[in-house]
Amino acid sequence: MKLVQKIAFAIGAIALSTGVFAQDAEITYNTHVAQIINENCVVCHREGGIGPMQFENFDQVRPWAPLIQLKVASREMPPYAYDHGIGIQELEGDWRLAQDEIDTITQWVNNGSPLGPVDIVPAAPVLPSLDDWNFEPELGEPDLIIASMPIDVPAGGNDMWHKHYVDTGLTDKRCIKAMQVKPRDDARAVVHHSNPSIEVYNEDSGDYDRFSQLTEYAMGKWGELMPEGVCREMPGDSRIFWDIHLFPGGVGATAQGEAITDNVVELGIWFHDEDYEEAESPYRQDLSLYGLREGYENGELIVPPNGYAMTQGFHSFDHPVRIDSFQPHGHLRMNAASLEIFYPETGRTEQISQISNWSATWHHSHIYDEDVAPLIPTGAVLVIKQWYDNTANNINNPDPDQWVYGGSRTGDEMSHAWIAITHFDDEGFAKVVEEREEREARSLAGQD
Repeated sequence: MKLVQKIAFAIGAIALSTGVFAQDAEITYNTHVAQIINENCVVCHREGGIGPMQFENFDQVRPWAPLIQLKVASREMPPYAYDHGIGIQELEGDWRLAQDEIDTITQWVNNGSPLGPVDIVPAAPVLPSLDDWNFEPELGEPDLIIASMPIDVPAGGNDMWHKHYVDTGLTDKRCIKAMQVKPRDDARAVVHHSNPSIEVYNEDSGDYDRFSQLTEYAMGKWGELMPEGVCREMPGDSRIFWDIHLFPGGVGATAQGEAITDNVVELGIWFHDEDYEEAESPYRQDLSLYGLREGYENGELIVPPNGYAMTQGFHSFDHPVRIDSFQPHGHLRMNAASLEIFYPETGRTEQISQISNWSATWHHSHIYDEDVAPLIPTGAVLVIKQWYDNTANNINNPDPDQWVYGGSRTGDEMSHAWIAITHFDDEGFAKVVEEREEREARSLAGQD
């Protein structure tokens, strides 16, 4: 079946399933659709953006209307793979369209994608510069920008790794409010991941000791926000260890297929006020890699040719914690992930997050709203699962006839998740639980 026929068939199925018919003529581009596209799509689909076509006006949008409908109705676009109806749905920085927005676009295309009243001029989207930081509209420019050393990346060849140190310039400890790792310009096409960690100077040894992971960047990631009342610490007298994985030629939709000279990755950091820790008495938050080992053979992940695999890992803590964000990680064969909590005292398992259409070209740190972020008592177990599809059905799969092993190359696979955790003592945990219960009680009372 030709692509056009497939699209037409899928659109017809969508129309029947939603009960949408041609008489719904009040939905037009100018009255309804432009606002949805301007607020959700144009940030990528604009001149110089990473989207493969531009959606900045009706003439640009109209030829692509059937494909837009297909991608939106299947929730492939905007590219934020996080399942509806499973686990926590209240997320910071959630790109997913609301169902009524999807229905509006579906109806518009079924109506013939009309322009609508010409006297109604949709408001132009407010777009940051391609060089701006993602949190700049809310937080302003970063308080500190740390750039990696530049490196030239050829148009083709094997995976490359660039590892080096850069001083932070900080003399005193600060608590971090937000962070973003941003490859400059065309460098985003070739940066597979970039993991800056912190090392702090040890006066006794005269050397630097590892302090913590600072953040993690993988293709498509927007950034990280820290909840109020916690401290993701950046110590004074510290340096950044840059661990940058580069893939010549590029990966996914942003691939340029060209040599990139002077490739630079930047880390932007927004800090809380200097007296934040003393004033707010925040708890410590950190970001760590949680590996998945069950399902490995002799400790190594193996996905057979034209086959499937699944891994799972279990992690518990000797103190109560809160899960602030969840970011599964894999490469081209990984296609799904989940996070659950097992409570040994009751035997109950709680589903927290499910991502059933995961893609290595769009990594997201799923940041839970502070009021619903999972509160985990001592001894409860994090259950992390990931699935792999090494068949031709996986559109990201470069070669289903290959054996795929665990490793760092883009063609290898990985099995871990990055999870931000706030660490409590018993007293602090009890206080947070009590405060949440009081908020919930007030909310229920307000609904009476």
